[in-house]
Amino acid sequence: MSTDIKTLGFIGVGVMGNPIAKHLIGKGHQLVVYDKSERAVAALVGEGAKAAASISQVVDEAEIVFTSLPSPAIFTEVALGAGGVKEGKAVRIMVDLSTVGSRATRHAAAQLLEHDIDLVDAPVSGGAAGAQKGTLAVMVAGKPEAVAEVRELLEAFGKLFMVGPQAGQAQLLKLLNNMLSSTAFAITSEAFVAGVRGGLDPEVMMAAINAGSGRSGASQDKFMKQVMPRTFDFGFPIASVCKDIGLAVEECEALGVPMWVGNTVRQLWNFAGRQDGMQRDMTELVTSIEHWAEGDAAASRPRT
Repeated sequence: MSTDIKTLGFIGVGVMGNPIAKHLIGKGHQLVVYDKSERAVAALVGEGAKAAASISQVVDEAEIVFTSLPSPAIFTEVALGAGGVKEGKAVRIMVDLSTVGSRATRHAAAQLLEHDIDLVDAPVSGGAAGAQKGTLAVMVAGKPEAVAEVRELLEAFGKLFMVGPQAGQAQLLKLLNNMLSSTAFAITSEAFVAGVRGGLDPEVMMAAINAGSGRSGASQDKFMKQVMPRTFDFGFPIASVCKDIGLAVEECEALGVPMWVGNTVRQLWNFAGRQDGMQRDMTELVTSIEHWAEGDAAASRPRT
């Protein structure tokens, strides 16, 4: 890390950005932060960060600016819009931790480079719990010189996986990871509901699955921590699952891969979100499947 960096910027300090920013503060770095939510900013001011009144203030004061944003459209606006990163007076490197897809990332990287700003593509995986513990998987792509300058900062909150020299490569890997994760959770949810309806003991069923060939991150982690105790508090909304798997399927199809399973899972998540609420925790997909199963059972009963 360059020793002359006095201030780091951080734009987007919500569920993921907040704990990541805290890890950077914990390493002794000064942060200037911005978020549309005043409450989110105030939470970090209480930890020692400086509040910025605008994105412009962040990029005019910080040489390295982190972003953690919810969608490709918002990412593009922050990076390239009026008062955004590309117009910053101080910023030299933008480190994007979002999941926005390789196309948006490549476009932004090319535009930023015209303003002598390097984009380090660094999406993270591990959820809110991983962010809080500092154990995120950080997939990193970008110019080697820029990556080297921010490597120590990234290591403050996770384990790095060096993907390649082109911004956008890490986005593809992150989307593939999220598609696998959401697919595993969806099929595990269907199997779980079927097992319970068939009279299996949930504890015995999950123990057997997790000791056998059907185990996955979904069965070993989310089911044991959020589904079995019925807390449904993993911290990732269904809307974000739909966004990520939609981007993943689109990118895979653009690469010529027929997405038979991916498209089916995409439809399942979108249907659950539209039926029961996009802002519900992703682990609540189980309750949607339970309700659908009850409906099918009721429809199949003979009328009296």
